[in-house]
Amino acid sequence: MDKLHLVKIGGNIIEQPVVLSSFLRDFADLKGPKILVHGGGKEATEFAKKLNIPVEMIDGRRITDQTNLELITMVYAGKLNKSIVAQLQAFSCNALGLSGTDANAYQSKKRAIGEIDYGFVGDLQLVNTAFFMELLSQNIIPICCAVSHDGQGQLLNINADSVASGIAQALASRYDVTLSYCFEKKGVLENIEDELSVIPQINYEKYQELKAKGIIAQGMLPKLQNCFEALDQGVKEIRIGGPELLSKRSFYTKIHK
Repeated sequence: MDKLHLVKIGGNIIEQPVVLSSFLRDFADLKGPKILVHGGGKEATEFAKKLNIPVEMIDGRRITDQTNLELITMVYAGKLNKSIVAQLQAFSCNALGLSGTDANAYQSKKRAIGEIDYGFVGDLQLVNTAFFMELLSQNIIPICCAVSHDGQGQLLNINADSVASGIAQALASRYDVTLSYCFEKKGVLENIEDELSVIPQINYEKYQELKAKGIIAQGMLPKLQNCFEALDQGVKEIRIGGPELLSKRSFYTKIHK
């Protein structure tokens, strides 16, 4: 099978122009089929402040009312997505910006109201595998943002890590998929205060041990859970690291069974 690089980039990298430019050059230099998924929550929060739109976060997750939904759609699917696509075109990478609505690329279901009402937040349900394969066969590079829809005309805010994991799983039977999560840290850290305390490898047993000891930061837990779900569904390799990860100039954490 052909190798496919599926890369997710976090908002802390996006908001640093020099770091972002270097990362996008490394992404453009990757050989063969590739897909980029991006977040952008920090920039959306900054825009909300400028527009005096209240933002409510619970356990790091955004409560998405109608006004916030309109804002993140403009920021994620508009400003950030098209800016990233433009920069990649400058690096001779023929990118195409997408939300989940475009060609029904990825569809989600509105999260049920439980103890918390997250508003217009979706959980990934469906990936249009044939559409992504068609783009990749034409050497077109999909650039995916964290806006989806429910198939009934309703836009939904969706977690970018879940989008990356979901697309990787959907394509795992057709490609040898390497899934890379790139964010501001060099990997999963044993000590959140020590940037060099990167844990080189984590399997499920090690994950449970670190989780029980409270070593893993809360924000990392759902990302690691996504990783093990992806491995169970056939994704070959998963890496978590900093913006230099794609050029292999840095440490990173390898996630494996």
